[in-house]
Amino acid sequence: MNAIEKTWGYIPPRRSVTFDEHAIAEIRRAAATGIYDIRGGGTKRKVPHFDDLLFLGASMSRYPLEGYRERCETRVVLGTRFAKKPIELAIPVTIAGMSFGALSAQAKEALGRGASLAGTSTTTGDGGMTPEERGESKTLVYQYLPSRYGMNPDDLRKADAIEIVVGQGAKPGGGGMLLGQKISDRVAKMRSLPKGIDQRSACRHPDWTGADDLEIKILELRELTNWEKPIYLKIGASRPYYDVALAVKAGADVVVLDGMQGGTAATQEVFIEHVGIPILSAIRSAVRCLQDLGMHRKVQLIVSGGIRSGADVAKALALGADAVAIGTAALIALGDNDPHYESEYRALGTTAGCYDDWHEGKDPAGITTQDPGLSARLDPVLAGRRLANYLKVITLEAQTIARACGKSRLHNLEPEDLVALTVEAAAMTRLPLAGTDWIPGS
Repeated sequence: MNAIEKTWGYIPPRRSVTFDEHAIAEIRRAAATGIYDIRGGGTKRKVPHFDDLLFLGASMSRYPLEGYRERCETRVVLGTRFAKKPIELAIPVTIAGMSFGALSAQAKEALGRGASLAGTSTTTGDGGMTPEERGESKTLVYQYLPSRYGMNPDDLRKADAIEIVVGQGAKPGGGGMLLGQKISDRVAKMRSLPKGIDQRSACRHPDWTGADDLEIKILELRELTNWEKPIYLKIGASRPYYDVALAVKAGADVVVLDGMQGGTAATQEVFIEHVGIPILSAIRSAVRCLQDLGMHRKVQLIVSGGIRSGADVAKALALGADAVAIGTAALIALGDNDPHYESEYRALGTTAGCYDDWHEGKDPAGITTQDPGLSARLDPVLAGRRLANYLKVITLEAQTIARACGKSRLHNLEPEDLVALTVEAAAMTRLPLAGTDWIPGS
């Protein structure tokens, strides 16, 4: 014991909030390697989310519906603005775009199987359409990305809708990334790339620079598909009011709005954690834009970024969305980060639940890999059933909440059914703070 301790007692060391353990480790890693960190997944920092909202269940002033005996409709129709063949889904939960290349062929097949069993759609992602995915997907959305990797007009016509990707929630303003260790013979052939060479996707489309040019591109795609397919436009959440307005102006049937909690196959961590805004802060601005234009429910809004449960689904719909899209949750349902492989995760320097080095292609669960031995571990039939079970559960959860609020249809949920727990959430969603009638800024 030193003199200070004898006089004042033991004073424990104090860590800095600014320079916490992670920040210090990242500085040391950067100093040692001279390269920025790349990883998959979404933001890991705490940001306002759906947990900051609560539903006001019916009691005296509202009349609830009875358990499972009174019907609560879940169907949604997407693409009613211009498409000759809009998409009708049994549930308002879709599978977001995740590429073959980022994911194994088995994982893509499993996503198609699970979505089809649940009566919803799945989406191709960068790199094109695989026969397994098309064969097992009752409703398949074809992503049209800046890279044009795997772009095939014949496959585009085989799809049930086209999603033009302008931005992604994890990296709005940034392009995609698929490192060489995941460019297998099959991936290289589909993308017309050399095997084993890192692939970077452009951050913007090569054939338009604004909404006027995009309108022409959308018309080209409509003519290519005989005006049958709904045209989605996906944007990363950053300036949602103006971006949605331009999407409507360009002629989109559906707008997909992706918040910063949305995942990615691989990008710079600084992008994931510091670019874009939470989906909670973006929905009401997007809905307000559609309302101001007289297009709410005419142009459908799909929101994504951190959707986990039926409560999240119900809250997104109550805020004005028509449907949600899930990515990370769908992979977890398939078996991503399964504790069954804990010893192998530890060998990779991580643990089940934290593995995010998807770009390395070493995923023990066989999902984010092109290694034949690892990908063979994933049974697409069993994994598809797991996904379908998960989709069934979150739909039942959303219905349970809707009935408790007296709604016979999920889409009858409304902002009046919600309150906010924090000042930040109240300001972002323009909902009253719980126990008050105060909306910050109103």
